[in-house]
Amino acid sequence: MNININSVHFKTDQKLEDFIEKKVSKLSNLYEGVLGSEVVLRLDNSETRENKVAEIKLNLKGYDLFAKKQSKTFEEAANTAIDALKKQIEKHKWRLKK
Repeated sequence: MNININSVHFKTDQKLEDFIEKKVSKLSNLYEGVLGSEVVLRLDNSETRENKVAEIKLNLKGYDLFAKKQSKTFEEAANTAIDALKKQIEKHKWRLKK
């Protein structure tokens, strides 16, 4: 699976990229139709501590799934976005069975 990680107005460290690649690649184990994914990391302009945003777009055969989450850290935002995508994959698989 091809995973593209883009950061807006900052440079991500290798540890964060490895963490995200490891977590996102596990999504392909849930569903074989995953073609690739695009991850966008950016800082929100709000004054709160929860200003890290992770957007993950998962490319499936014929469909795209998307999750956007905001948190205190990029790792936490990515984890919650991946959890949301897991639910979307399960729902997508259920629809295909019908």
